[in-house]
Amino acid sequence: MNLGALFQNKALIAGLIAWLLAQIIKLPLDYLRTRRWNWALMITTGGMPSSHSSLMTGTVFGIGLYHGFDHPAFALGVAITMIVTYDAAGVRRQAGIHAQRINVLFDELLHGHPISEKDLREVLGHTPLEVVGGILLGLIVATAQWLIWK
Repeated sequence: MNLGALFQNKALIAGLIAWLLAQIIKLPLDYLRTRRWNWALMITTGGMPSSHSSLMTGTVFGIGLYHGFDHPAFALGVAITMIVTYDAAGVRRQAGIHAQRINVLFDELLHGHPISEKDLREVLGHTPLEVVGGILLGLIVATAQWLIWK
């Protein structure tokens, strides 16, 4: 495997930069909302903006910019991005809501008892706004990179 070629894959680099920026941006946005630093956001899912949406959009838009919007890889990327963003705001979001409600049930049923159940992870998915934020970030990063590194 030629690692040099991997580092020359401009579409992949655009996606990875968008993903990294999304993970970093979550920290100050969450701080403004909660007034506390949550460093775990750097390695977890959920939150604003969606890093899944940023990664996919940055990569796919990079494919379009660098290789053409008529390229088959762009078409495949759009289809996969639609699935990922729908899943982020749909299925994973609902799983998070279910986890929230199950945690409330555990709290109510086990209140005062020595039995300790680990809480289910509640922040799994994204609101539609978080997904849109990720998409916009991916578009901005890929476009900026393309303008700088044609």
